[in-house]
Amino acid sequence: MEAFVLKGDICYSTGPRTLHTAPAAYLVCLDGKSAGVFEVLPEEYKDFPLIDCDGQLIVPGLVDLHAHAPQFSYRALGMDLELIEWLNTHTFPEEAKYADLDYARAVYPDFVRDVQRGPNTRAVLFATRHVPATILLMELMEESGLVSMVGKVNMDRHAPESLVEASAAASLEETRVWLSEVMGAYERVSPILTPRFIPSCSDELMAGLHRIQREFSLPVQSHLSENRAEIDWVGELRPEAESYGHAYYRNGIFGGDVPTVMAHCVWPTEEEFALMVAQQVLVAHCPQSNLNLASGIAPVRRYLDAGVPVGLGSDMAGGAQTSIFRAMVDAIGVSKLYWRLVDPDSAPLTLEEAFYLGTLGGGRFFGRVGSFAPGFEFDALVIDDQSIPGRKNLAISDRLARVVHLSDERHIKRKFVRGVSVAL
Repeated sequence: MEAFVLKGDICYSTGPRTLHTAPAAYLVCLDGKSAGVFEVLPEEYKDFPLIDCDGQLIVPGLVDLHAHAPQFSYRALGMDLELIEWLNTHTFPEEAKYADLDYARAVYPDFVRDVQRGPNTRAVLFATRHVPATILLMELMEESGLVSMVGKVNMDRHAPESLVEASAAASLEETRVWLSEVMGAYERVSPILTPRFIPSCSDELMAGLHRIQREFSLPVQSHLSENRAEIDWVGELRPEAESYGHAYYRNGIFGGDVPTVMAHCVWPTEEEFALMVAQQVLVAHCPQSNLNLASGIAPVRRYLDAGVPVGLGSDMAGGAQTSIFRAMVDAIGVSKLYWRLVDPDSAPLTLEEAFYLGTLGGGRFFGRVGSFAPGFEFDALVIDDQSIPGRKNLAISDRLARVVHLSDERHIKRKFVRGVSVAL
């Protein structure tokens, strides 16, 4: 049983606009979960080992709802391109290399080490279509001590010959082979169904993935309404669907009783927006990627006000950094552009809201994750923010702002996932 106490300056969310701060307080871990935050340590916990983090900031671990692990090797390249050209120029040629397991062994550890050293404690990851390389990534993530969902990508059309799967039947069979190897095999890593996006998945493949989802009760991840050209393409491929989202919905994998995270969601139609509200599809807002690939600005304020669940994604390598602190900064920045240039009634995101998105907002996809409220899984970061140059003696909320904008892996002194210390 993991049982100990952290003492320090504590900060966490309980809702989109509610930031709790507690100076020189006690955070209790009991059996891998938070027992709560206390100004005075209760008698029942007095014999627990105490880790004194005096003067340091203690916050929940961050959650990355959308990243492509195989893209880490070419991050920051092609940032002058739009989505489809970028995929054809960089993404598809690189991902085809993962047919060679030796290549995967050479490059996946770099991605895993980068995430392990940074502030993220949970991640939802795309691998590639290749079963052995996907299993390798899952094994490496398990060894890292982080919690993740990893998906073998499905794509049976509109991709280079070196990457596209031979048929819908072949893609579905490979998915079953993969699941037979990984279901229940790990303590911290689990599978997630991963149709890349509607353009690369035939109707037959999507229908088959729906059957597999029902059989194994798996969550689903994909992309939605990221880029105008992509949306037009979906309209040509699926003219019977009322929207991009309806193309997923018609195949039974769009929220509702299917836990679903959709990346981007930049250009929802009114019909699609209403469907996302009704189905409670979780939006992975990827602001850096949407800037780099000229996709646009997701209407995050509108999603929040309507009760659509939202978290943050790095979208490696559309985004060039894995840290969700960077995603928080970009989410605030692009929301100001949306307010100034698109909708003057759409208030920019506050620091409190961005922090919520990167912790509790995305953490809900993993259950009770992303807060220090009692009963939440104990994912925590201890950050030496006093080593960041600048003013001292700030309120905890102002110190959090400096951490979000200015910290890096050098400032992270301890990292816990489910109450277990993770090597940095």
